[in-house]
Amino acid sequence: MRRMERPVVPVAAISHTGMRRRGNEDRYGVFAYRQYPPFSLPVVLLVLCDGVGGHRAGEVAAEIAVEQIDAAVAASDGLNPPQILYQAIQQASEAIRKQAEENPDQIGMGATCACAWIAGRRLYTATVGDTRIYLIRQGKAHRLSIDHTWVQEAMEQGILKPEEVEGHPNQHVIRRYLGSPIPPEVDLRLCWDELPPQNDEQRLANQGLMLQEGDLIVLTSDGLTDLVSDGEIAATFEALPVKEALSRLVEMANIRGGFDNITIVAARIPQAQYREEATRPLKSVPGARRRSVWRWVGWLGILLLLVGMSVIAGWWLSGGTRIQPATPTVSAAVSPTLVQVSPNPLPSATPAPPTPTAETRPSPTEQSGNAPTLTPWPTQPLP
Repeated sequence: MRRMERPVVPVAAISHTGMRRRGNEDRYGVFAYRQYPPFSLPVVLLVLCDGVGGHRAGEVAAEIAVEQIDAAVAASDGLNPPQILYQAIQQASEAIRKQAEENPDQIGMGATCACAWIAGRRLYTATVGDTRIYLIRQGKAHRLSIDHTWVQEAMEQGILKPEEVEGHPNQHVIRRYLGSPIPPEVDLRLCWDELPPQNDEQRLANQGLMLQEGDLIVLTSDGLTDLVSDGEIAATFEALPVKEALSRLVEMANIRGGFDNITIVAARIPQAQYREEATRPLKSVPGARRRSVWRWVGWLGILLLLVGMSVIAGWWLSGGTRIQPATPTVSAAVSPTLVQVSPNPLPSATPAPPTPTAETRPSPTEQSGNAPTLTPWPTQPLP
């Protein structure tokens, strides 16, 4: 796919160290592409990775994951998003594992991962670990992803009840992560309208979920979801503009302890103008209009030249017949034949599609201190 300068949907993000951590091990990226013709569909990819391993370079693992996933997606044709995400995440996991093998001080590092792929109006997801994806629609938060944690599996097997999860000693034990010795199973299940509950086959069939105007796609690390409920997340986005909602959610988590890094990435599906933005080039080509005007002038000049040449040719042919004034006679008039010139149809004045510009590689930088950094598009580049 071709990289684009910016996404066709508005995206905002915030990342905060929290109140207990010294560094920020969360990393995220917002990437824009366009499929090659004949489809030329705009694609937005949101990636959020939460480093694990603490002092064992979790932030390194998270950054490798974001970079590797972006590179793999950009190199693809974009035609099968679930399969592309699956392979990209497994490649990222292997890159993290090799990095740790070559650097003894990084052994044991890893990362969770959540990816949301928005192609036109369709949504595709992929996750590993407990980084979540939500779809917020009409004031309700729909959790699209499934946590890969010990307590989640215990609830699914009936060992634990939902009310027994909070405070459980295994609450933060994850069962899948990038960088593990055995490549993790990438979860392509997309949970949607689970009344009655869907089976795994039905959840997989939800890939390509059709989005609506006003929908909000939210990726968040467990630093938020451990302390703020799904209902509170939805109510905050319903009550405030997206940027203000991000700051308010981080504030809520920090007031309640801020035990972990807090990162949120949110993309809003625009209103009616989205259809127009999704089908036209993202940036006009400088000088394209001027070039089209000169094409018109050029064709007009050719037309006038051909007409002038035909007139001159007719005059030349009539030049051999002279009128003798002394002996007036009636002679056959020699009339020049005007050539009817029908030039080719004028070319369209539609500007050519833009040439891809230099890549903008948004990614968070490590936060220090307690001041949140609100990051609307474009995000800060990787160091």
